[in-house]
Amino acid sequence: MLVIAAALPIVGCGGTGGGDRIGAATAELRDFTGDSVVVQWNLIAVQTIGATAPFPATRAMAAVQGAVFEAVNSITGEYEPYFATTLRAPAGANPEAAAVAAAHGVLTWLFPAEAATLLQEREASLSAMPDGQAKTDGVAAGEAAAAAMIAARTGDGSAPPLFWTPASSAPYEWQKTPSCPPSGGLFYHWQNVKPYGIQSSSQFRAPPPPSLDSDRYAKAYDEVQAVGSVGSLQRPQDRADVARVYAAQPPHQGWNDVARQILATRHDNITDTARTLAVMNMTLSDGHITVFESKYFYRTWRPETAIARGDEDGNPATVAGPFTPFIVTPCFPSYPSAHGSGAGGASRVLVKAYGRFHSVDLSHPAVPGVVLHYDDLKDIVSDVSDARVYGGIHFRFDQDAAESMGRAVANYNNRHILRKRGQQDQGDDDDD
Repeated sequence: MLVIAAALPIVGCGGTGGGDRIGAATAELRDFTGDSVVVQWNLIAVQTIGATAPFPATRAMAAVQGAVFEAVNSITGEYEPYFATTLRAPAGANPEAAAVAAAHGVLTWLFPAEAATLLQEREASLSAMPDGQAKTDGVAAGEAAAAAMIAARTGDGSAPPLFWTPASSAPYEWQKTPSCPPSGGLFYHWQNVKPYGIQSSSQFRAPPPPSLDSDRYAKAYDEVQAVGSVGSLQRPQDRADVARVYAAQPPHQGWNDVARQILATRHDNITDTARTLAVMNMTLSDGHITVFESKYFYRTWRPETAIARGDEDGNPATVAGPFTPFIVTPCFPSYPSAHGSGAGGASRVLVKAYGRFHSVDLSHPAVPGVVLHYDDLKDIVSDVSDARVYGGIHFRFDQDAAESMGRAVANYNNRHILRKRGQQDQGDDDDD
């Protein structure tokens, strides 16, 4: 259930870099027993990434959490390794020290401007652990895992950026919206980024969107036209709040915040937590890589283009009219939704690991006075869908297809990477 209340400080929401910010956010988390150091460095990673664009951000989080998992698992050996060349740490190496060194190494590579702050965090974390051969070997294991991840992600297709120029102005074909730069559609190259778990960006391509003359298209068109415009009188205040929070909060911030809140109620094995955070963040990144392959394969128009040109779609049930979306339209094709893919995938990983029902609060400094409270992870997914429709930037079918895509990516990654040693294949069941 969603509750809107006076804003409370929520650890891990927002921020754009800087030592004071990271230190203040993590000081209360300095506990190095069990999985707490993995959780702490997850927060440091989220806050170091800060306002980085959403899709490079999920790539970065996946690299960090993947390295942390590989470092810890090279000591505990509870799961199959991520890299084909297995890293093996000496017996007795400290897995907490390994987690710190792995996260620090990848973050410093990704964000060299934050090197001094990250070094302070590393020293603070390691100084809380007893000196000796175990810590030394743990640090070495973490540095080796970081180096392996850096090598794997160097030249992975995330740069240089490529842009899309619309091929035609035909109905349903994506057109540049007012937020677009002259260069055209953004993140055209993201479909070429090397996935973390899935085999290719087209492996879980979304099915075709509904045809323009279909009842399904008309129903989705009518919904976003009614509730998604900036001046809509049919958008309840709670849906406006949801739209604004999820417009401000990128998936890597929100879903890692959800995971940390769940983990705060538990005392799990360090390797189990490292594995869950790795698979969740790899799934977020793979879902975004997949979604851009589908976006630029289908290249469908956004609601603000579609509604202005509603008399051209050949559907007698749609009525054209002026339309300015409540939320600024992102500059790339509409179908399917990147936020929807992230929600479907991340929630699926968390549900498989911890179950559906948890008390979670989400907020963002850009939307003061609003806290979203949940007791069911499925309700977060539903609100993400509403946020994009009531924000006027997506059709409902964009969200539905993306959520299914995200779940499929999550199921695949849960089955095929970082598997428990000796675990039998349990299939791609999608029951929650």
